[in-house]
Amino acid sequence: MTDQRVNSPRTGATASVAARKPSPAVYRRRRLVVVVGLLVVVLGLVLVAGFVWPGFWRGESTPQPVPTVTVTAPVPTPTVRAMERGDDETAFQQALPSSVLQFALGALTEAGEPREQGALEAWNAEYADGGPGEIALVAGQWSTPDEAATAAAAWTEAAGEVDREGDVQVGNNVVGQYAIVPIEGGRAVVVWQNGTAVMQATGPADATEAFYAAFPL
Repeated sequence: MTDQRVNSPRTGATASVAARKPSPAVYRRRRLVVVVGLLVVVLGLVLVAGFVWPGFWRGESTPQPVPTVTVTAPVPTPTVRAMERGDDETAFQQALPSSVLQFALGALTEAGEPREQGALEAWNAEYADGGPGEIALVAGQWSTPDEAATAAAAWTEAAGEVDREGDVQVGNNVVGQYAIVPIEGGRAVVVWQNGTAVMQATGPADATEAFYAAFPL
């Protein structure tokens, strides 16, 4: 402890005065101010990090993308039974499916007109779904792709004015052309070529386009 000597203005005597130490309450207030200050700084840093780095709150290094959910409708199947197929069918007949989507094969007969156009063989096929949605298919096979392309062009011209057309592809190979021709009554004709084979489907527009897209030949 340090003593300071002061002169008394009234008596001229000297007195010893001790330096005063801060009280415990002062120390507590100082510590409280420091702690509160640190908390304010930390809270400020956390809030800034939350705005600048949204993943901070979830502990993520980068924002996570929202997953894309794809809902696929089941492929329709026939509710009616397809006709019985014989064992004596040609390879081209066998290539004509017994069902396509909801349509089942109900009849398969020889077609005369394509034969007159040079087809090696040709068939009329009737596909039905048990309701009003019937699709009539004419299928013919020619000796060469060029002959088939000529027949497809003639069938398309006979059907009417083309609304859409494009390539028919098998894998990465273009094997022919397709054409969609709207006709009266909300119906459509789709003509397409696959190598030496030519098919023409006629029926309700949307159903016929789906039929063509799902047809395996």
